[in-house]
Amino acid sequence: MTRELLLEIGAEEIPAGFVPKALASIEEMIRKELEAARLCFDAITTMGTPRRLTLHIKGLPTIQPDAELTAMGPSKKAAFDADGKPTKAAEGFARGQGVDVSALQIISTDKGEYLAVTKQEVGRPTHELLAEILPRLVSGIPFKKSMRWADLDVRFARPIHWIVALFDGVVVPFSFGPIQSGNISRGHRFMANTTFPVRDFAHYLEECERHFVIVDQERRKEIIRKETHRIAKTTGGHLLPDESLLEEVTYLVEYPSAIIGSIPAEFLVVPKEVLITSMRSHQRYFSVVDESGKLLPYFITIPNTLAEDPSVVVKGNERVLRARLSDARFFFDEDHKVTLESRVESLKSVVYQQKLGTSYEKMERFRALAEQLAEQLNPAVKQQAARAAFLCKADLVSGMVCEFPEVQGIMGREYALHDGEDAAVANAIAEHYLPIQAGGDLPASDIGAFVSLADKLDTLCGCFSVGLIPTGAADPYALRRATIGMISIILDKGYRLSLSGLIGSSLDLLAAKLTRPRDEVQRDLLEFFRGRFVNLLGNGHPTDVVEAAVAAGFDDLADCAQRIRALDTFRQRDDFQPLTVAFKRVCNIVKEGVDAPVNPALFQDEAEHTLYRVLQETKTAAQTKIDQHQYLEALSDIAGLKWAVDAFFDAVMVMADDVAVRNNRLALLTTINRLFSKIADFSRLTG
Repeated sequence: MTRELLLEIGAEEIPAGFVPKALASIEEMIRKELEAARLCFDAITTMGTPRRLTLHIKGLPTIQPDAELTAMGPSKKAAFDADGKPTKAAEGFARGQGVDVSALQIISTDKGEYLAVTKQEVGRPTHELLAEILPRLVSGIPFKKSMRWADLDVRFARPIHWIVALFDGVVVPFSFGPIQSGNISRGHRFMANTTFPVRDFAHYLEECERHFVIVDQERRKEIIRKETHRIAKTTGGHLLPDESLLEEVTYLVEYPSAIIGSIPAEFLVVPKEVLITSMRSHQRYFSVVDESGKLLPYFITIPNTLAEDPSVVVKGNERVLRARLSDARFFFDEDHKVTLESRVESLKSVVYQQKLGTSYEKMERFRALAEQLAEQLNPAVKQQAARAAFLCKADLVSGMVCEFPEVQGIMGREYALHDGEDAAVANAIAEHYLPIQAGGDLPASDIGAFVSLADKLDTLCGCFSVGLIPTGAADPYALRRATIGMISIILDKGYRLSLSGLIGSSLDLLAAKLTRPRDEVQRDLLEFFRGRFVNLLGNGHPTDVVEAAVAAGFDDLADCAQRIRALDTFRQRDDFQPLTVAFKRVCNIVKEGVDAPVNPALFQDEAEHTLYRVLQETKTAAQTKIDQHQYLEALSDIAGLKWAVDAFFDAVMVMADDVAVRNNRLALLTTINRLFSKIADFSRLTG
């Protein structure tokens, strides 16, 4: 027979960001616990609200299955003396297993013969096992921050007030601090602040909803999604999509509803990004826009209760919002009294990083890098790139950005336009922070891309130069994100750049700041880029293909990405695997290769002449395509060598006794190896 488990941990309001991770951890931990206990199951479901974390498991057996367990002991050599009598090691092992020495067995393993004992373990009732597992589960849930309360010696995200634990409808007895598990749950804190008994999972969900609690987060999310879209349409506009806000609000409420409020027209002169950010970050309000994306004077809020008089709730929200937006309007008006350019001088008093100087010094460094990038890739915008770099950090000392840091760059663009700066320069000021997150928008213009690359590169090189290198999960300067951002921009734009050259230029500008050997810094940075590049490209291509192409060189990231795509496409061919086998054989034989010209006069077999002739023809055609970055076509040309390579290996012994003949054959294979090694290291391909 199989039964279900229901566990509910009831607590004070848990921070919204904690709940999804806690639910994922609960599922992961219970799977491991059940596996260790030899308890199979049909399905695991986790649900959560701000006040409860719920686990439901279907299809658990009522009794743990019996098992035959073998425990390994000391080696036979250590277990018996020269006379064949048990040593203390054997006696101790037997005693520890609760058996007589005579019950020990000798088992042959890969490492030799060892003592072992096989015991039959009778399965225990699942109810009994769960009473041991569930306390470990509750105490083991990891939170970003946890707390103790009262004088208790237990920790959780917030104080726990009740625990429901039922298996087959019967309470699983255990305690967490002073809280005893039971079958009593609680309703919504404000709309049904009462307790109620629970029989099983279906009854639990039914009673929760009757007490104004929707436990299933996906249902709550869908309710919020539908209601916000419905209400937004009543304004003649539509909801501004915001999945991350939707996710957060889902875990802020137990019984969602939606109410619309108004934004006073006087505040609409403030850039919409500021208004949206203020409403989103500080009030958790959704925004409404028209078909063109223009912000409409409405907001939608998700209260955790069904208001008797929604107008009262709306007025309260509008009052709070007015105070917040009044601050934004004040800073916006005050900031306009000073030009963006005049603020640049203030960056001299802003410390960017103690060892790397001020924000002004940083700006001067990456402005030079931006000019260099423009000179190399698009000289026509060099002056605009320099101007955008000069101005792009100036809004950091504005009142608006000091109050709303999330709008840095955006306000720089607005203030630049207000001051009459070139629109392309103004847009680049906003774009240079992109991408803000993995998979986020990238700079649309070359000017924005050049400044973004330069700023991020200076950050990376600066931090590595003074030993501020990410370790484990610690990355206070977001260097991994900056690296992925740079790679994404370069690949998106198809910029043909030397990564080592770029790093070298940045380190030249940082020469006075370096506290580590320059060569060491450059090596570490290239390896750091390599790791991020492999991970990023590995999301869309097989790992061995990425590693093979990177091994052939990744200094030009755009070029390497082209080779990865070509190799990935090429491997779909039917002849790819046998071709790889042949080329791997070449790689394995020549290793480092022989730096000597091939001398046809030393050939002793027709297969050598044939391979040499075909190689010369192939090399000319393939090299032309490689020079033009037509890697798929080049690989097709190189594939034409396979039959001649196979015939060569069938006909001759490469490692001939005659040194001159042997070296000549190795030189021939080296030429082949170096041809396809311009595209990838075939020895790294798995098939």
